[in-house]
Amino acid sequence: MSAQQIPVVVLAGFLGSGKTTLLNHLLRSARGTRIGVMVNDFGSIGIDAMTVAGQVGSTVSLGNGCLCCAVDASELDDYLEKLTRPSTRLDVIVIEASGLAEPQELVRMILAIENDRIVYGGLVQVVDAAEFDATRARHPQTDRHLGIADLIVLNKTDRVDGTEQHRVRSAIGSVLERAGSPAAVISAVQGRVDPELLFDRAVRRDEESQAVRQLSFEDLYAEEHDHDAHPHAVYESVAFTSDVPLHPRRLMDFLDARPEGLYRIKGFVDFGAGDPERRYGVHAVGRFLRFYPAPWARAEERLSQLVLIGSGVERETLRKGLAACVQSGPQDAPDERSMWGVLRYVPRPDGQDDRPSEA
Repeated sequence: MSAQQIPVVVLAGFLGSGKTTLLNHLLRSARGTRIGVMVNDFGSIGIDAMTVAGQVGSTVSLGNGCLCCAVDASELDDYLEKLTRPSTRLDVIVIEASGLAEPQELVRMILAIENDRIVYGGLVQVVDAAEFDATRARHPQTDRHLGIADLIVLNKTDRVDGTEQHRVRSAIGSVLERAGSPAAVISAVQGRVDPELLFDRAVRRDEESQAVRQLSFEDLYAEEHDHDAHPHAVYESVAFTSDVPLHPRRLMDFLDARPEGLYRIKGFVDFGAGDPERRYGVHAVGRFLRFYPAPWARAEERLSQLVLIGSGVERETLRKGLAACVQSGPQDAPDERSMWGVLRYVPRPDGQDDRPSEA
């Protein structure tokens, strides 16, 4: 995957679920990661004294390397084009959908945009644990929204006891089972989700990070709020490395059957004889999957290196599943047809993508 591609995460949830609180938490926890925010709502995002409230067409700097736009959905293409310009130096873009928006339509719009600087980063649906039954009664589309989500954040779990939380999670699990969805479900209080579940933190070594500078609001907030006293909803990760190529057909079988709770997969794969000249970058979020072929660098060690991120995942099962994808010898070398499943998920050179949205 090109280093210039910026993941676009859609943050959805009905009014009162806590998605703006979660977004504020992401911004306050950015710690050097430059986040572009697109607000499709008439709510507010407050960072320090800054508030953006229904100012359609405006762009405001949040003072911590992040930008915020209040936009109408019809302006999505234009604002994504502006936010992905190299001069913005953004690392991730988060779109906060209106509480009454159809998240599936936003996802479809993102996938249809002809902008090779962006990549779909997942649909995150925020749910109020204490109002789950009332929300389903008030909004019949709740189950459909849950069924298309890549990650579900069960928020405000401090307002329900353990028995009730288990009941709500079971109800969500039943919805996902009926929808055939492998979405991960994590519990959170006040939207405190570890940002690295949603996107990679940026590590900068340039003059901006090295220079002596005045403390920002972000620094002061991080110092004032003890992370031990305010735990995040954490994720689990599994790292896999192999110096023997993987078989493309078995890897696709593994990816097609990836288990519930596995939210993100990233890394690079060596398919050996399947394509000896190129390595394949992997980007998967929820059911969305893309491969990005690129030539091996001169003298680069040919390894397959993958990181799998999720919640409640069986780490040993994932490691065994990937180990079974390793080629067992010359007799197991893939042929050209073995790569067909992989090539279905390689973006077309003209930027068009006629595959249906996995979301």
